Amino acid sequence: METMATTAFKEKAHRLIDSLPETADWDDLAEKARYLAAVQRGMEAADRGDFASPERVRAMFARWGVDVEG
Repeated sequence: METMATTAFKEKAHRLIDSLPETADWDDLAEKARYLAAVQRGMEAADRGDFASPERVRAMFARWGVDVEG
C-alpha cells in the first residue's frame, strides 16, 4: 500500500526523469538527483537557521587565499 509520501516521491522522480534530455543516461539521472537532494538539504538547513555567518565565510575565504571586502 502506497502512502502519500511514497506517491509524492514517485511523482518527483517522474518529473525529474521527464526533465532530462532524450540523450540522458543513468549518470545524468544520478547527477541531477544528487544535485536536487543537496539543494533540498541546503534549503532545509537554511530554514533551520543552520548556515555560516558572514564572519565565518570571510574566514573560510581568507584561508583559501581569497580577498573578500566586508
